[in-house]
Amino acid sequence: MSKSETILKDVQNQNDKRGIDIQKVGINDVDVPLRIQRKDNTNQTVNAKVRMSVALPRKYKGTHMSRFVEVLNLYRMKNFSSENIVCLLADIKKVLMAESANAKFSFQYFIEKKSPVTKLSFPLAYDCSFEGNLNGDNYKFTLGVKVPVATLCPCSKEISEYSAHNQRAIVKLKVNYDRQNENIWPEDIIKMVEDCASVPLYTILKRSDEKYVTEAAYNNPKFVEDILRDVVLKLREDKRIQSFEAEIEAFESIHNHNAWAYQSEGL
Repeated sequence: MSKSETILKDVQNQNDKRGIDIQKVGINDVDVPLRIQRKDNTNQTVNAKVRMSVALPRKYKGTHMSRFVEVLNLYRMKNFSSENIVCLLADIKKVLMAESANAKFSFQYFIEKKSPVTKLSFPLAYDCSFEGNLNGDNYKFTLGVKVPVATLCPCSKEISEYSAHNQRAIVKLKVNYDRQNENIWPEDIIKMVEDCASVPLYTILKRSDEKYVTEAAYNNPKFVEDILRDVVLKLREDKRIQSFEAEIEAFESIHNHNAWAYQSEGL
């Protein structure tokens, strides 16, 4: 046998004697350009951070890290959506001979936002994630979205003669739904959350827009508790949603701490 034909030892497949099953092992923080499918059937190219893993039985010393990237390479040019992830996970399970596999894609998703009065358009970035877990034949998909909004304090408005303090807040949602029914898009969740806030955020505002936004928030004061409860009610009304986590953090303008609220159901 020539030197070039020498079979290299597969250390990962060697037996491990410590008797510990590893729940998740794989690769993390992989940068990859993805074409994310949008609700209007167009696509948007994003820079995604990817984490991929499998369950490793106790008998194996390690998994084959390069095989994750090989599978990912097959999907990076597709119009990527939640439907692709279950196929990707099935391929990972097959090539790594694993019982379960997990993958999470984190990316910034841009939506064109028009200012409320002048109708000037500029994209606003939303942190989103697609996460899938395939255990045997049982598949679970999670859509994650972070939505920046504005809040105006009802208490401050009630007790002040002139104004009320307001601040930017972030609403974080993780939603699990039955993918066999109608798909839930990031646009759906973002619109739902913004409707629950004192007022949405915009990238570009002229004076007439700023006047509108300021007055709209003043006429729609919300505690973090108000926004969380309104979001929870809307999530409960959506029969496609099986479980969710929701939280909001307001970056307080008159305190040196933040206001925060959290709710999960069905997990």
